[in-house]
Amino acid sequence: MIKMPRKRYLISIACFAALMISLHACMTFRMSEKEIDKHFKAKNIVVKQDVVKTGKRTQHFIATGKENSPTVVFVHGSPGSLSAFIDFLSDTLLLSKAYLITVDRPGFGYSNFGKAEPSLQGQAALLKPLLELRKQQKPIILVGHSLGGPVIARMAMDYPELVDGLIIVAGSIDPELEPNERWFRVPLSTPFFSWLMPLSFKASNDEILEAKKELGQMLPLWKNIKCPVIVLQGLEDNLVPPGNADFAKRMITNAPVQIVLKDKVNHFIPWTHPEMIQQAILQMLVQLETNGVARQ
Repeated sequence: MIKMPRKRYLISIACFAALMISLHACMTFRMSEKEIDKHFKAKNIVVKQDVVKTGKRTQHFIATGKENSPTVVFVHGSPGSLSAFIDFLSDTLLLSKAYLITVDRPGFGYSNFGKAEPSLQGQAALLKPLLELRKQQKPIILVGHSLGGPVIARMAMDYPELVDGLIIVAGSIDPELEPNERWFRVPLSTPFFSWLMPLSFKASNDEILEAKKELGQMLPLWKNIKCPVIVLQGLEDNLVPPGNADFAKRMITNAPVQIVLKDKVNHFIPWTHPEMIQQAILQMLVQLETNGVARQ
């Protein structure tokens, strides 16, 4: 009677460990260099795969389009990788208007995979060199989905001279609307579970664990945003409450803000309603050109 429960316990642990180990291979949320090349070769599009380095950190990105064009940088959520926006880099209408870049955020894809940077200020600093590569091809528009939303907002707060427009897509930006998940995220951050978890999940857990605090630290900085902002939000988003859009309207007081709320739309706008993002980019490009923010 004593041996059976112990045996079942050991079997359960072994099965759980085997499951986690198998997930390491299939839950990376990233495409290899060969897969990326194959994806674009099938579409007859030439892309550049490159990195920018800050200290010991490496930020991997891919880019395509006309070099002497306005710049659009896509920043993914958590977990994720640059592949979240890969189809936008083959959008012929966008390619005719802008130079398109999608980047692996710190800890994801091929940007020090598994090693998160929980600080939003730190993430903004690591992505800054990417913007500096394009500072002679303004305007520079940032598109951020989910946790990518507060990342691009922080970039506009800290480096206003490098950011000319923001498109926040289902962005988790209001600290008061962040769910209290510490009861399970703290245990997941312990060495045992961190070792078992797929690296993409580990990086995601590490940064989401600190998200509420990080967003709170940004509260006095929203007034620093001086560029136009478009917020896209689905009204059926069960991961990021629509109240985040109201927060943006309330907190961004020194720049024009347009809120686009959509019925029957969930959190996954880049995949379910890419046309919303496409139209927002095209609108922003026209708006910036009208306002005199052109290529330098």
